[in-house]
Amino acid sequence: MAAAESAGGERAGDEMANEREIKLRIEDLPALRRALTKLHALAVTPRVHELNVVFDTPEFTRAAREQLLRIRTESSPGRSRERRLRSVVTFKRPILAAGSSNVNERHKVREEIELEVSDEKALARIFEALGMNPWFRYEKFRSTFRLPASRAWAKGLLIELDETPIGIFLELEGPARAIDRAAQALGFEKKDYILSNYMVLYREHCRRRGEVPGNMLFAKKKRGAGQPKSKNFS
Repeated sequence: MAAAESAGGERAGDEMANEREIKLRIEDLPALRRALTKLHALAVTPRVHELNVVFDTPEFTRAAREQLLRIRTESSPGRSRERRLRSVVTFKRPILAAGSSNVNERHKVREEIELEVSDEKALARIFEALGMNPWFRYEKFRSTFRLPASRAWAKGLLIELDETPIGIFLELEGPARAIDRAAQALGFEKKDYILSNYMVLYREHCRRRGEVPGNMLFAKKKRGAGQPKSKNFS
């Protein structure tokens, strides 16, 4: 998430930017936490719950154009009841400038437009009235870190730890050199970079387990999660 950070971050409102990021699969969380501590990583956003709803037409027009239209609701997890923090609508699409093909990119690069909204349910009804239906839901818990200002090379870098129903991932987002240097400092190589989105990762996960994919939700919310077959989203 490039333009509007999670609650407590520095950016808000509506902005347009190019999002550059990678994912890394985390097999050893304690080792990752030790590596973050060694880098003096600072928690800028406490652990929040994210519920994401992706919208598309019945013909999956957005997906066919490699576009994403999503409403994300962030909540503060609690023992008895979650407290809603904010909702953000996001539109992503391939970069359209001449010569900007991402075929050989080692990072995922997209144009991203984000806007914080006060009533996500009303916005969802507007999307549906315009012929776009919610067809995929996925959730995760995210904690966001930055490196201290003393590490000038990491300016603009976000380190986002995602706990998902299919495992733990780390997203590095920011300038290309900062992504590569941070990944190396955390013990990863370029061959470890993942450019796939969570829907693709989820479907691969289901295929390996012989399961029919639905929504990527934690077990307590999986009931009634069947979804139509569709193309990809980013």
